[in-house]
This record gives sequence, C-alpha cells and structure tokens, in this order.
Amino acid sequence: METAVSVSESVSVVDAEKQSELVLDALKAAVAEPGEHRLFRWGKLGGLFPSRLGVSAAAAKFALANGLLEPVRTEVRGKLIVEWARATPETIRYLDAHDSPKAVLRELRDVIGETRSGVPVWMTQARDEAAQLATRFEHYGRELLRRLDALDERVDAAIRRAEAAAPKVGEAMLKRVPWSPAVLQYLDSLEANGRDARATLAELFSAARSHAPGMTLLAFHEGIRALANGGVLQLQPGSAGDIREPEYAVEVGGRMMWWVER
Repeated sequence: METAVSVSESVSVVDAEKQSELVLDALKAAVAEPGEHRLFRWGKLGGLFPSRLGVSAAAAKFALANGLLEPVRTEVRGKLIVEWARATPETIRYLDAHDSPKAVLRELRDVIGETRSGVPVWMTQARDEAAQLATRFEHYGRELLRRLDALDERVDAAIRRAEAAAPKVGEAMLKRVPWSPAVLQYLDSLEANGRDARATLAELFSAARSHAPGMTLLAFHEGIRALANGGVLQLQPGSAGDIREPEYAVEVGGRMMWWVER
C-alpha cells in the first residue's frame, strides 16, 4: 500500500516549511511547461530550484529521491555541471495531496488580478485599433470617391468629344438614306461591346434590312456610297481572304470596299 511522501521526513522541522514550499514551487513549474527544465537556476537562466546550496539543494534531492522529478541529462560546461529534469506522474499526485486549497486560491486570485488589470489596457488598445481602422476606412472611401468623380468627368468629356466628332446625318441625307440610323447604331454598338469599331458590308446590310425589310442590295449600295461621300461613313478595302461574300462589296476607284467604320 502506497504512503504519502512527506518533506518533513528528510529535513529538520525548522526547514520543513521552506523546503516544502520550494518543492511545491518546483513541481508547479515543471507541470506548467511540459518538457525538460534545468534543475537549478544558472545565472540569468531559470531553473526549478533557486540554488545548489542549503534548503534548495535538500528540496531538489528530496524531489529526485522520491520520483517527483525525473533526471533527463547532465551537461558539463567546464567546472559547471548543469542537470536537467522533468515532471513524472508522481508530480501531479504529490501536488494534489500537498498543495493547500489556500495556495491554489491565492494563485487563482493572482491570475484574476492580472487579468483584471489587463482588461483596461486591452480595451484601450481595441479602441485605438478601431479608431485607426475607421480613419483608414474613411480615407479609403474619400479617395475612392475622388477617383470615381475624376473618372466620371473623363467619361463625360470623352462622350462630348465623341458626339462632337461623330458625323451627323442631316435631314436631306436621312430622307435619301432612311435606314442610316440603324447602320450607325450598329457601328456604335460594336465599340460599346468591346469589339473592333468596324463592320463588314454584309453585317451592315443585315442591320439596314432590320429597319427597311424590303430594301434591295442595289439600294443598299447606293445608300452606303451616299453616306461615304457625305463623310458619315468611311469605306475600307478588304483583302481576298476578308471578302467571303463579294456580292455585298462596293467598288470604289477600282478597289473592292468591304470594311466600314464611322
């Protein structure tokens, strides 16, 4: 039958309380951070026990002798010996049996105190971060609106320039070529849809027929010539590979015109 290990069995009554305190502190530290630890503090480097001398040395000896800590390895650095140890299953059992409820409550009170003191700092940091985020968001929104306004002005200017530069169909031309708005609208739609701003005569014939279903090909050619002569449209020649439907092409100066743009 197992019996609880008592520190007072190995030291005098005078040092028993101090040694017990050192053992408990060392075991808590070993459990708090799993893995190996220096058995004794070394310079500025921490250890489970503060010193190799006196009560601290006795406490370390007690912990190792009773299996509360397990030796892992030993480093020799000149005249200095650095011992490493880690917690064992007995560590938890010993803490459960010997750590007083008062000590646990004191630790809990310390944790609560540290947490409470940290809340105002956290709230201040959170407010600062929220204010910075709001400032960045407002700056980004203003910059985005400024860019959109500038783009809107450029679009309006481009539209005005395009409308001023685009040839218009006068009343006389409209009477002569009544289907011309359908052709011009078709050409404008090409650029609006991201296509090349020119079309074939075959395409324009289809667009014109949508406005004047009974129109003949001859009437279409006459109207196209009139629009070109009036500066409304510009005819461009096509290569042999371009002109797949030669009946729609128009001869101008001995060249077969196939492409049309505004």
